[in-house]
Amino acid sequence: PASGYAEQGFAVSERMASSIEGDAERLGRCGATADYFVPGGVPLAAGTTITNQDYADVLRQMALDCADAIYCGPIAEDIVSAVRNAEGNPGLLALEDLANYRVVERPAVCVEYRQTDVCGMGPPSSGALTGGQILGMAGHFDLAALGAENPESWRIIGDASRLAFADRGRYMADSDFVPMPTNGLVDQMYLEGRASQIEDTGTALETVAPGQPEWDHAMLLADDQSIELPSTSHISIVDSYGNALSMTTTIENGFGSRVFVRGFLLNNELTDFSFRTHSDGIPIANRIEPGKRPRSSMAPTIVMEDGAPVLVIGSPGGSRIIGYVAQAIIAHLDWGMDVQQAVAMPHLVNRFGTYDVEEGTSAEGLVEQLTLLGFEVNTRGLNSGLHAISINEQLQGGADPRREGIALGE
Repeated sequence: PASGYAEQGFAVSERMASSIEGDAERLGRCGATADYFVPGGVPLAAGTTITNQDYADVLRQMALDCADAIYCGPIAEDIVSAVRNAEGNPGLLALEDLANYRVVERPAVCVEYRQTDVCGMGPPSSGALTGGQILGMAGHFDLAALGAENPESWRIIGDASRLAFADRGRYMADSDFVPMPTNGLVDQMYLEGRASQIEDTGTALETVAPGQPEWDHAMLLADDQSIELPSTSHISIVDSYGNALSMTTTIENGFGSRVFVRGFLLNNELTDFSFRTHSDGIPIANRIEPGKRPRSSMAPTIVMEDGAPVLVIGSPGGSRIIGYVAQAIIAHLDWGMDVQQAVAMPHLVNRFGTYDVEEGTSAEGLVEQLTLLGFEVNTRGLNSGLHAISINEQLQGGADPRREGIALGE
């Protein structure tokens, strides 16, 4: 089906056209990229049907040769050539880099929340750990009784998120390169201690610092400094046999590196690394190193009850993904919303101290109260793309109205 869409074409959506227009200057600097997205210097307009025979050919080659089609041979040679000859900022990619790449399967990270196990992607993704920490701390409070409109609920969620992101910036990275206290970060006693900091205040925490989770290494680390741009895609699937899939994918920036080869864009994922290796002489866990995988915020999640999936969920959105997914899980499990209501509800996201409140929604009604609680508040657009499926006696899907996604079943 994907090769068919590439070959026969699809209509440019309003959102895609807006993204192209907003980035037309940079897209127009790169030959093949400009030819596809800004032909003749004019950004593609909504409703335009575009085709991509080159990409259809790549997909068919992958169907024959699997990953080898990308990691070696003519396609790999073209990728390397495009990177090494990129206008303005050539890279150092070599054929050996692609040939030596290996997919690594890692164990899931699970956190207990409201009689369920919330399971997701472990390091180097920070999604399951940080989202699990938010839920693990929030689980010490009766959010169901407080309700979705209560500023106290958002004080608890906001400060739980700040504490979790403080740990994320200090400890989370590729565990093949940096010892990580993965179990300690989601230990119930540790999260209970972190939650007590929220319970004692009644107002927003004045300062937030990384905790000291239990682990089997002694290591001094500094806080991370990385960009993390919000351009991701997500899909949730449950098939007729009961198999569940939550999959998040990213090329990092909206148009990745803006290097276009064989009909597809190359990613810009290196910006997920910390651009500094040390701070005051202390190493940063997520520093760039050869062969290392950058920390991400992807949070593909499957919620289990008695060993069976009951909710499949995830979202695009850069480091705000974690807040989007945690909020939707709370909305579904604590506030009784169905999955469509949970993914469509207004967003309030706090990562590093500032509360991002979704503009043009009922969430703006909480701005004054959150400010009185001591939070710095920023009203802005929050472009999530949550996709969720609840699994009970029947399946119910929910698609985020902020993007083009749909819920579909047969």
